[in-house]
Amino acid sequence: MTTLVIGANGQIGKQFCELAQKAGTPIKAMIRSEEQAAWFKEHGIDTVVADLEGEFEHAFDGCDQVVFTAGSGPHTGPDKTLMIDLFGAIRTVDIAKQKGLSRYIMISAMRAENPMEAPEKLRPYMAAKFAADAHLRNSGMPYVILKPGRLTDETASQQFASSLDEAGDNQISRANVAHALLHAVQKPDLVNQEYLLLDGKRSIGEIIQ
Repeated sequence: MTTLVIGANGQIGKQFCELAQKAGTPIKAMIRSEEQAAWFKEHGIDTVVADLEGEFEHAFDGCDQVVFTAGSGPHTGPDKTLMIDLFGAIRTVDIAKQKGLSRYIMISAMRAENPMEAPEKLRPYMAAKFAADAHLRNSGMPYVILKPGRLTDETASQQFASSLDEAGDNQISRANVAHALLHAVQKPDLVNQEYLLLDGKRSIGEIIQ
């Protein structure tokens, strides 16, 4: 089962791709340009060049499921939030369904459930994630939605929590999200489930069951 990784060149995407390659989990990394290909080739990871703001249907060929971990990033404007985090995500859901893929795994965000609870500058991004998640839920496409808290660059502890009360804080390392994503990808029977992810003291197998 080959997984298309949309957002493979991002901070979570790269870590996930490296973990998947080491685990022998087949993936295809979707990148925006050939300039991004060198790192993936060095790690023995297949790539496909496609742009979320352009045409990308060909990227899905030969894949069985899709991971969406793309993001417009904190330094872009609302135009990129609309075209990548909202419309780009919606288009990928529709194409995955049209092509008969078995599952769609979305990296969302904890506050996407209620964008007005997010800091003001993050509300447009959270609103985009809210709408994209809703589209996925209502698409009829089998899905998993992972909702990490505030992202950090700490190393992977591989220890998790699934609520603020349990975690005591709202953060999780990108490295831990990558490990959680690999766990979800490797469980093909896991469908129509959503998980809050925070740094904690439990294994990912206790969180994602």
